[in-house]
Amino acid sequence: MNFKRRATAAAAVLAVASAGLLTVQATAEATQTPSHGRSKTCPDLTVSKGWYGQNKARLQRMIDTYGRCGDDGDQGAAKPVATFDWDNTVIKNDVGDATMFWLLRNSKIRTPKNADWHTTSRYLTDPAAKALAKACPATGATLPTRRDTDCADEIASVYAEGTTTGGAAAFAGFDHRRMEPQYAWLAQLTRGWSARQVKGFAAAAREENLAAPVGTEQRVGTGKFTGWARYYDQQRDLIRTLKKAGFDVYVVSASPEPVAEVWAKGVGVDARHTIGIRNVTAHGKLTARLAGCGTVKDGDDSMITYIDGKRCWINQEIYGVRGAAAEKVQPASRRQVFAAGDSDTDISFLRDATALRLVLNRNKNELMCRAYDNGDGRWLVNPMFIEPKGKQADPYPCASTGYTERDGAAGPVRRADGSVIPDQKDTVHGA
Repeated sequence: MNFKRRATAAAAVLAVASAGLLTVQATAEATQTPSHGRSKTCPDLTVSKGWYGQNKARLQRMIDTYGRCGDDGDQGAAKPVATFDWDNTVIKNDVGDATMFWLLRNSKIRTPKNADWHTTSRYLTDPAAKALAKACPATGATLPTRRDTDCADEIASVYAEGTTTGGAAAFAGFDHRRMEPQYAWLAQLTRGWSARQVKGFAAAAREENLAAPVGTEQRVGTGKFTGWARYYDQQRDLIRTLKKAGFDVYVVSASPEPVAEVWAKGVGVDARHTIGIRNVTAHGKLTARLAGCGTVKDGDDSMITYIDGKRCWINQEIYGVRGAAAEKVQPASRRQVFAAGDSDTDISFLRDATALRLVLNRNKNELMCRAYDNGDGRWLVNPMFIEPKGKQADPYPCASTGYTERDGAAGPVRRADGSVIPDQKDTVHGA
């Protein structure tokens, strides 16, 4: 930080402190030494509506501190990195859901190989495979889910609920910190299409969901599901400002990568900066097998961009870390400065961020336990920008069942030193 910038930051700190609004942690943010020298002022965030308390001001201080906004910085040094989850973090509602429901309404899911539903996911249970085979008999290359409501209902239930329409568990035997088979199943059901074709399906779903009025429901089979989506103006502004300030901005999503790429373009994030669930390809077509990360080989299908898997994919794709090291926390110099998320699936990569971690409150237990505990003062909690959740009546069960173990069992949420986080009250929420 040059003298002029240091003096400006110090003055800003003193001004806020005099109003009684500054915490010790915020002071530390404003006075940290930035990665690069600058001579010009960084761009300002322009959208104020929707930001809670001092969140916008703290984000601006981070941009001013770490941004490469001048002409005199070390141009050979790596840019600071910002990583965003996608669904319900940058956009309201789920683009994976939008794509799946579009596929079902337009009969674009292919019949499984040899009509065996086990080929679509190694974690699919026998009851689920049997229920799907019964509801979706093989009659052609694709399943007639536009008109066959029984087939559409069974697939929608397995995907959205994780159970058959009869209530049997659809998936089992997976690591709950690295895999969510329901999310992965969407990518696996794109088998037989090219990435370009899947992008076309996602683009059609995007057009429909952005055009639909807020609150729209769509009919899939005999069921009704959310049928609209909206970009958050606040996040679009934040991403645009970070990019102008010299940050490398990435989207890291648990939706299929071709789908995430289509939507990320709407906030100026290109395909090279979009990481999602990635299929193994063969002869130009997507297969039902998934690309691996770290020690997980392609086709093993045991890790996606989910909780610890997001950490691995960030380390591997952004920082070039390979093998077992990609699954571990990296030195601060090889981690993102900023991260944003809304769900327990984002825990690991949020914790890795070195400056600030923005959480949109969707009442997710582990995430809110860690964010409200705020052990190092770097967590920002904000209500959702559209249809924010109201206050959760009971405290988050941090000390008992807030954490999901690898085998799916519930346990206490622990800090890095092993101590248990006490139950946390919900304090940042909608009206």
